[in-house]
Amino acid sequence: MPEIRVEDLTKRWGKTVAVDQISFTIADGAFAVLLGPSGCGKSTTLRLIAGLDRVSEGRIIIGDQDVTHRPPSKRALSMVFQNYALFPHLSVTENIAFGLRVRRVPAKERQERLQRAADLLGLGDLMERKPSQLSGGQQQRVALGRAIVAESKVCLMDEPLSNLDAKLRNEMRREIRDLQQRLGMTMLYVTHDQAEAMSMADQVILLNHGRIEQDARPAALYNQPATMFTAGFIGTPPMNVIDSAALPSRDDGDTLGIRPEAIKLVDEGGIAAVVDAIEYLGADTILSCHVGTQALLVRHPGEVLFDKGDSVRLDWDKDAEHRFERKSGQRLTTPASAINERMTG
Repeated sequence: MPEIRVEDLTKRWGKTVAVDQISFTIADGAFAVLLGPSGCGKSTTLRLIAGLDRVSEGRIIIGDQDVTHRPPSKRALSMVFQNYALFPHLSVTENIAFGLRVRRVPAKERQERLQRAADLLGLGDLMERKPSQLSGGQQQRVALGRAIVAESKVCLMDEPLSNLDAKLRNEMRREIRDLQQRLGMTMLYVTHDQAEAMSMADQVILLNHGRIEQDARPAALYNQPATMFTAGFIGTPPMNVIDSAALPSRDDGDTLGIRPEAIKLVDEGGIAAVVDAIEYLGADTILSCHVGTQALLVRHPGEVLFDKGDSVRLDWDKDAEHRFERKSGQRLTTPASAINERMTG
């Protein structure tokens, strides 16, 4: 299986820098995710790797081949798009086999590949239907089938689940991850949805304004965010990022990060806060509070019997704190809990 290596990759559109000297490596057979907010450069990066856009600077290497200036057809990869790009007048069979026909793959081999893809994706009863006769999830499977029959060792996916409802997205996450592992493909997947990234990936590359904020395993992004941006982006709800000056007992001139689930409601001690809003989610409750002018989110197990405007006291363990340099936003310390996890994990 080929690895993907990107070296100092840059893409400019006139004076606008969409991708700014990013470098990363995706190991053979790994599932990597390009994650970030809209406009961060993740889809542009994928298009550069696919050969759909031209590189301004840098190199793209797949396996041992420099493919920076090769056309898409010469990069030995397949791609699944956000809109599925199915031909409405063709059947499922014809849609999946279309690329093989264009490349003039012999009929016998074409049929064998088609059958393997249909079996893998459970499309056997749908092969003669047109896209308009399929559900969103079935259309997604057809798009995946088209990528599978190419039998490329590298597959790129650009937000392929964004058009599906929440339940179907959860099901398709598991199917895509299982498929990638069974086929041993090297996969690069673009999403703005951190739940997809955290649940599917071996490696998450978090982008912000065209630059890499952090490139690590999902657990490392959660437990050891390298920057304040990572801390505020990863987690549901995200980490509280607080100016320590707002907490007199903890003011040391830095910025403090604390996960909502690490904050406890206590009867005595801690810090006085006021409840602004309550969101009951069944398994737990999210409290929106404020300490002076500083907002804090608290995740508490089960239901809590508070009303808006109630006074509460909040506390947390010292080893749950993350510290960031106020000006640069870079991480200063590793919480003891994360260190213990690494040592015992």
